[in-house]
Amino acid sequence: MKKNEGDTFQEFGRLGASANAFTSFTKTSYLFSATDNIQENLLTLLNFVQTPYFTPETVEKEKGIIAQEIQMYQDDPDWCLFFGLLQNLYPKHPLHIDIAGTVESIDKITAEDLYQCYQTFYHPSNMILFVIGNINAQETMAWIKENQASKSFSPSHTIHRYFPEETTDDIVSFSSATMPVSRPKAILGIKGFEDHLPQGNKEQLRFRTAINLLLQLLLGNTSKNYLDLYQKGIIDDSFDFEFLFDRSFYMADFSSDTEQPETFFNEIERILLNFSDEEVVNEINLTRLKKKMLGRYFQSLNSLEYIANQFTQELFGELTLFDLPEIIDSIQLQDCLDAGKRLLQKEAVAKFYLAPEKEV
Repeated sequence: MKKNEGDTFQEFGRLGASANAFTSFTKTSYLFSATDNIQENLLTLLNFVQTPYFTPETVEKEKGIIAQEIQMYQDDPDWCLFFGLLQNLYPKHPLHIDIAGTVESIDKITAEDLYQCYQTFYHPSNMILFVIGNINAQETMAWIKENQASKSFSPSHTIHRYFPEETTDDIVSFSSATMPVSRPKAILGIKGFEDHLPQGNKEQLRFRTAINLLLQLLLGNTSKNYLDLYQKGIIDDSFDFEFLFDRSFYMADFSSDTEQPETFFNEIERILLNFSDEEVVNEINLTRLKKKMLGRYFQSLNSLEYIANQFTQELFGELTLFDLPEIIDSIQLQDCLDAGKRLLQKEAVAKFYLAPEKEV
């Protein structure tokens, strides 16, 4: 976080705030938390984000820092496992490219490139500002409006995003790599397609909720399938799965350290593709998992950071985090089965295997 007058992190520190920034596949977030000096910290955040400062010297310095970060992730087996899967599922889509880019690509970036990027994406019309805490909302809005009124912004322009058309034929069904890991790692993914999604924001939120419940029914850590796989040594406590839903993509992935990668792939695929015949997919288990999901939801509201992150990443129009309890409560078993039919298709499956390097 650099500005003309110095390091913005130091300014946040002087004001008693903890600040950070991160970039995901579809957004960059700048955030701070503080117990006092809220106005000063908030204006520091706004001014930093809306006052770019790039020089050839600062860009070159930052390249070295980012290159080290890229190399650090390239040494992380779980990161490589996940991106190995993405390269199989999305060989044309930019999703398969590391978020930070490559050492070669960042080496070509200039200060002019960054200013062009800033002018394209860092317009107020493409930003969300979210403030949560023990604050006076009217007073806080007055600070923000006064700050924005003192600045001039160029007219906004529509951002055009172009993504390649992909079909199931483009999916690479299997690939592998080696790394200096102590145990083999395996990951299986299923790619979702835009034309399989239900129409409407509310229906898409219902779909996301229903598929999460279905995956918990099938392979959650209290499910019969999970216990069977664990007891047979096919998975261990590293087993995990997630469903990702973001702009221009959605997918599910399932991974574990395993000495039986082929069996792992076969069993996970069998369970997923035969989801409607699995005895664990029933009303009793669904009711239990809905209660569990609601309990975690209400518990999560104790975290202001969680609420802020959820509000700034949701993609369902006017629906917000606070609409979720009603959605969860409304999900029926048939909704889960319908969601499974939309996502869990054999032709959309890809697998990636990370093997230990053989000792010479």
